[in-house]
Amino acid sequence: MLPDALIAKLSVEILNQLGELFLAAVPTVLLVFLFSLFLRWSFFTPMQKVLAERHARAEGARQQAEAAHAAAQEKLRTYHEALRKARIEIFAEQEAARRRVLEERQAAVQAARLASQRDLQAAKKSLAAEVEAERPQLEQSSNELARDIAESLLAGRPSGPNFSTLTEAR
Repeated sequence: MLPDALIAKLSVEILNQLGELFLAAVPTVLLVFLFSLFLRWSFFTPMQKVLAERHARAEGARQQAEAAHAAAQEKLRTYHEALRKARIEIFAEQEAARRRVLEERQAAVQAARLASQRDLQAAKKSLAAEVEAERPQLEQSSNELARDIAESLLAGRPSGPNFSTLTEAR
């Protein structure tokens, strides 16, 4: 093993070397520290400002896009609502027109029915009047025809409306 004096001497020497190393590193540390402050001032701070501004613009654009989308959705909803109301109004107008046409058709059918019933009653009355007017003549004709038939039966010759024309043709 190494003697204690040698260990102590080596320890002091190591400590001296470490001290010298630290002293030699102080300017480097100071330069690195100053360089980091310079970079922060000249590079990182402006970069953070630019990034923050970019983020704010992007966020603003996103919010504007959302607002525009919401406005478009509202306009679309309003359009669809107006379209639905217009369709309902058109349907109501068509339904009213259809009802008017059906009522007019029903009225025309009813009027035609009444007119045809009136015409039928008038025709019946006219026919009944004609029958009543012709009844005496028919009774007279039937009496004459009955008398002619009776005479021809009693006389022994055939009777009929065309018998005299048939016998003359022979």
